[in-house]
Amino acid sequence: MIHECDCLIVPVMTEKAMNSSKGVYVFKVAESATKFDIKVAVEKIFNVKVGKVNVLNRYGKKRIFRGKAGRVASRKHAIVRLSEGAINFEGGI
Repeated sequence: MIHECDCLIVPVMTEKAMNSSKGVYVFKVAESATKFDIKVAVEKIFNVKVGKVNVLNRYGKKRIFRGKAGRVASRKHAIVRLSEGAINFEGGI
């Protein structure tokens, strides 16, 4: 089990991700984090009740830049649905 501070990296702050009227929030999380780790981390850090957690593994794409092959970094996103409470990001995490 990962420590709460190591599990959540940063919230995703886009218009689509910040659809807080439905109580849905998106976070960029550690590659080794599980759904249970993410749920515990969000509940402890923000003092809310989590209803459901969905996880997306976004694998890095191959890119060619100036004739050299490379790869964009992979990342893992968690979509967290709250059953009670709301998260306020104005003061920072």
